[in-house]
Amino acid sequence: MNMMQGSQRHRSSRPFAVILGTNEIASAVAVHLHKGGYGVVLSHDPSPPVIRRKMAFHDALFDDPVVVAGVTAKRGDTGLEILAMLAQQREVIITRLGMLDLIVLGSLDILVDARMQKYRTTPDLRRLARFTIGLGPGFSAGENCDVAIETRPTKAIRIIQTGTTDEADGVAPPLANRGAERLVYATVSGRWHTAIEIGSRIFKDFVVGHLGGVAVGAPFDGTLRGVVRDDTEVPAGVKLLEVDPRVRGAVWTGIDDRARGIAEAVMTAIARYHTELQRSLASARP
Repeated sequence: MNMMQGSQRHRSSRPFAVILGTNEIASAVAVHLHKGGYGVVLSHDPSPPVIRRKMAFHDALFDDPVVVAGVTAKRGDTGLEILAMLAQQREVIITRLGMLDLIVLGSLDILVDARMQKYRTTPDLRRLARFTIGLGPGFSAGENCDVAIETRPTKAIRIIQTGTTDEADGVAPPLANRGAERLVYATVSGRWHTAIEIGSRIFKDFVVGHLGGVAVGAPFDGTLRGVVRDDTEVPAGVKLLEVDPRVRGAVWTGIDDRARGIAEAVMTAIARYHTELQRSLASARP
């Protein structure tokens, strides 16, 4: 019996969804799909590194206990492990396995690219699953995905069935009257080290970590909303950390409004797909 035949026998009968990415957007989509009855696997991509890790399933890759909106995640390292976990129907699954390893587990019902790779070449997702969705810049419905979703923070979230999402504009939405200055980027590539936990109260110039041995400080007083995991190799130009200028009212856990809106748009797009599929099947009947 080959892997494909085994997957059809042992995998859960639930519809099967793969999400590319382990960030907070991918995790919000995973929560919604899991609660919607899907078996969900998140496939990790190291670029860009995840900073809002308390809003994401990312740290489950390192066997840290992670719960987002009441949903837990567990790491799967092999195809057989993932098949067994899908059959148990208990949690979302997070893995370092890529698409070539996952597509042999069985036919994918849903594929969502939530990596938010704003400036990288976007692959053609079509034909990798029955229905494919691309989130954010670089996606064009009908060309490299079935449906695209506009995610720019400065624009309303919308489902695009024909056309292209906007290019990234580099504009960070304000958070308590702070914009891009709340984010600190890697000026060089190197190994990142930090001992500071997300949610910590920090102050201007407080050393949050070291990149290649060089100290990296907080841009202003506030609460650490996100930070790249300790001992991560990072390329130049990526986000290292984010500071919420609020002390009271700061949010660094759960699903925020933007991620929730994107996840809800994904679920709406899937519902529309199923409606159109049922209409097509009905019209084809003699």
